[in-house]
Amino acid sequence: MDFKECMEKGFLRRVEVDQELVRKELAGAKYDLGAARHDLKRGDAKWATVKSYYSIFHAARAVLYSLGYQEKAHFAISAVLRELEKQGKLEAKYTLDFEACMESREDADYRLEYSKERAEVNIGIADEFLSRMKKLVAELTMSEA
Repeated sequence: MDFKECMEKGFLRRVEVDQELVRKELAGAKYDLGAARHDLKRGDAKWATVKSYYSIFHAARAVLYSLGYQEKAHFAISAVLRELEKQGKLEAKYTLDFEACMESREDADYRLEYSKERAEVNIGIADEFLSRMKKLVAELTMSEA
């Protein structure tokens, strides 16, 4: 589903830009990334996979809030990321990473399919994703000023 369709069907809606929500989402992303690393160290690849996805989810959500949107479904975040790609504001890699980690989280949660290697990859992706979303939030905030 693309951005326009997500808006039309109510999976995305306009909200006031709230920098406090942006800050909370970025803090949540950082927390989840640390928790994923901790879980992996103690040998819990399932929860490391789940938490690395939630780090990515919260980092992407910070971008949505910076743009004045709120999602009603995780897939709507992909639609916003793809829209940012079309506008030349985000590299396609980050949308693909979001979707791959979302799939890994679903595999771990719903099908009990996970591995230490996949968790390690997802944590690396989450680390890079968070850095890029912080930069994007800063760019969006500057362009709004």
